[in-house]
Amino acid sequence: MSKGKRLLEILLYATTKKRFTAQEIADEFNISIRTVHRYILDLSDMGLPITAEQGRNGGYSVITNNLLPPLLFTNEEAVSIFFAFQSLRFYRNLPFDTEIHAVTHKLYRSLQQDAKRKVDKLQSYIAFWSPVRPVDTPLLRDVLEHCIENREMTIQYESKSGINTKHLRPIGIYAHNGLWYMPALDYLKEKVLLYRVDRIVSILSTEENNDPFMNLEEWFSSKQEERAIRFHVILSMEGVRECKSDPFFDGMVVTNKDGTGYIDSVIDKGNIRFIAPFFYRMGHHARILEPRELIHELCLQAQEILNFYQNGD
Repeated sequence: MSKGKRLLEILLYATTKKRFTAQEIADEFNISIRTVHRYILDLSDMGLPITAEQGRNGGYSVITNNLLPPLLFTNEEAVSIFFAFQSLRFYRNLPFDTEIHAVTHKLYRSLQQDAKRKVDKLQSYIAFWSPVRPVDTPLLRDVLEHCIENREMTIQYESKSGINTKHLRPIGIYAHNGLWYMPALDYLKEKVLLYRVDRIVSILSTEENNDPFMNLEEWFSSKQEERAIRFHVILSMEGVRECKSDPFFDGMVVTNKDGTGYIDSVIDKGNIRFIAPFFYRMGHHARILEPRELIHELCLQAQEILNFYQNGD
């Protein structure tokens, strides 16, 4: 058996056992004690955090259990994983930003030369694009950890009315169009509201809460069932082009033979205020038929602009 294969087997054994003696390794792999010590030094040089314990009951210990044993991938599997990580690079902030960069670097280094050439070439022809937002989200990782740990949060939150203190039970976080959002139960308003994580100024205090509560997957399901409304829009040729260029609407557009089109789908009612500016900019290239709430929002925005210029000096 080659030395490399033997080292791999001992590495798997060591990371699984966590604590072992040289004699146990020798018996397991039918090698001499001297060879075991040499292999342990080799593994230590490779980065495995092994410490030697002296005395009658001495042996070796793996200092941390945060290391995973080696995983074997085909070139195609490795390339697909690499590009899954690459799909996140347009986000200004990520919960585990440093770790993702480290994993991507390690993965690329582990690829064979033909796979590296394929990755280098593909990066010139494919991208998972999302608009890069010029806003920082410094508390993103803290917020995620509080969600995972089922902790209530008292935060300072910046909204249109200024900075307010809010007591929340977070459900989770999700990314959309380059921004991070947190649905949470607002105890004062007694309902679940959506908050932008980048607008959380500070976390004042936290408190563990073990009472049963919905997770993000359950919230998405309930939101879709309870708040779904019809979304019906007639589009000009330019309207079709604009909607197809937006990831949120692209899959909804139906194109007619003459290049015009329409959208007749279902959206969440909570998205109305987010999509209203998009259709306001499109002007006469999109005629909203439903929902009435979206039409009302567009009329309000138009009236605000009209009042602004009519009342201006």
